[in-house]
Amino acid sequence: MTTPPPKPPVVAFSNDSPALKLDVLHTYGRARACDLHLPHGTVHTPIFMPVGTQGTIKGITAEQMALPPIDCKILLANTYHLALRPGTDLLKDVGGLHDFMGWHRNILTDSGGFQMVSLLELAQITEVGVEFQSPVDGTTMLLTPEMSITHQNNIGADIIMALDDVAPSTIQDDARFLEATERTLRWIDRCIAAHKRPATQNLFGIVQGGLDTKPGGLRERCIQGLIDRNLPGYAIGGLAGGEDKTSFWTVVALCAERLPANKPRYLMGVGYPVDLVVCSALGVDMFDCVYPTRTGRFGTAITPKGLLRIKSADFASDGGPLDATCACFVCTEYSRAYLHHVMKKDGSIGPQLITYHNVAYMLHLMAQVRQAILNDSFPSFVRVFMAEWHQGTPVPAWVHDALNYVGIPLNQAE
Repeated sequence: MTTPPPKPPVVAFSNDSPALKLDVLHTYGRARACDLHLPHGTVHTPIFMPVGTQGTIKGITAEQMALPPIDCKILLANTYHLALRPGTDLLKDVGGLHDFMGWHRNILTDSGGFQMVSLLELAQITEVGVEFQSPVDGTTMLLTPEMSITHQNNIGADIIMALDDVAPSTIQDDARFLEATERTLRWIDRCIAAHKRPATQNLFGIVQGGLDTKPGGLRERCIQGLIDRNLPGYAIGGLAGGEDKTSFWTVVALCAERLPANKPRYLMGVGYPVDLVVCSALGVDMFDCVYPTRTGRFGTAITPKGLLRIKSADFASDGGPLDATCACFVCTEYSRAYLHHVMKKDGSIGPQLITYHNVAYMLHLMAQVRQAILNDSFPSFVRVFMAEWHQGTPVPAWVHDALNYVGIPLNQAE
């Protein structure tokens, strides 16, 4: 049995932000359970943030998101898409996105920088900003650091992200990674200068630097540059773009180690359950990804034993629930056979039901991670989770390596 490290006292950090306070309740190795106090309530970390790109989680109402068993405390919306439709001037006029969508809990907005990668064929990046061709009507849209912050001030999110220069992690171009890292640091100063609501909105910086984890390399240089700005929180960006998993976890580990303990650490665009557990062990507090909602819309349910592709004929006469351990109404009221039927015959209700379950699963998983940290049972939880998820198949080597790095061997002999 793994001996837990000494239990530290509750630490209430002050980070010079009137709109954010982080209480570190307990740690186990590098993993930590925190209470993140924001203008629209307290967020219990580690936390997964569902993505409502345009101010809505497709197929789930704001009321459903707030009620148990989901009980979501914070969700994510995207500045780029909201600026296109309905426009952030409208959101400002109606009191911000919280009132517009009937969501009175916390919101985090992405700056729009991710679209540099996802819509690269429609974008041109210069020192001024990012010029997009609108996928809606083909018109040109310029997103500068100042405009991104103005849009986010209009939206009124509790956490807003600086516009960063995102270079795809899979390219082989050292000069481009250097340019993106240095530009990200230049742009953060423009974002800080443009931010008009620091008393109610927390500006997070984003660590870039490709896969360079060398001492004094791009990731370390970007981290130090952002720390020097004394921001309320920090994000790890530029990952989950197809890079190999060894590079992925080593970058996450470096960033989590180097970022200050008194600020929240947010890993952007990561939402696969195994990744969430591993990166929580590495010291990450916050995650977001479209994975559970997007995969749900296509009929794939996430369960502790892995993924169920409900459209498969294997489930046509299966009277069992998606997940017998899940408290969501989809699992307590409907069978796999019914869900198979509506996924095949109904284009609306089936995706809604599986999406709801997937979001409930993700929030419950993170609650389990948090409780295991608080109870000093985190290594046992991780071992049970990995064994159940992989169902007798080998756990990937990168998972072993990452967990060994933080002193949680899956095999006691390791």
